Amino acid sequence: MSENKRNSKKSPSPYKDVRVIVLLSLLAALSILCGKYLAFPGGDSMIRFSFENLPILLAAMHVGPIAGMTVGILADLLGCLMVGYAINPIITLGAAAIGLFGGLIPRIIPKACPRLLRIAITVSAAHLIGSVVIKTFGLSQYYAMPFIVLMLWRLLNYAIISAIEIALLYLLGKNTAVAKQLRSFSKSSSLF
Repeated sequence: MSENKRNSKKSPSPYKDVRVIVLLSLLAALSILCGKYLAFPGGDSMIRFSFENLPILLAAMHVGPIAGMTVGILADLLGCLMVGYAINPIITLGAAAIGLFGGLIPRIIPKACPRLLRIAITVSAAHLIGSVVIKTFGLSQYYAMPFIVLMLWRLLNYAIISAIEIALLYLLGKNTAVAKQLRSFSKSSSLF
């Protein structure tokens, strides 16, 4: 058997596994549900509390950055179509960035770093880049609002959301059954 055939059997692409495709589909659906139907408005149409990024982060942290990006893009595009929002490509890019950085950051943080700190760094950085900077820029352009003012409000909004998501991800990781299942989807290191 050639070396390439042996290597391909050792580490098949996670995207060829039906279980992974089903997981990513469920996470995209959960993101739509949390973001479009279970969101709490914060008084302004630009500010709302939702956990739409939690499923994106789960996909990114346990399957990889490409999976996180895929879930983010699908959830944003399909969610907008389902509720009648206009698709804003910059917002979609922000959702993809959350998935990308949510998958890359845990892989560069040293394994010796405590799990809670690794989760906190990952979630905070992904939200800072994807939600606070990119999505805020998209909203400011779409609604012709001052970027800095909107960014300050969204920074406060995502500081609160990030803290809750960090706690939820940490608690999910402490549940041995959930952690075991999530680890089974990832060949690389995961946070659980």
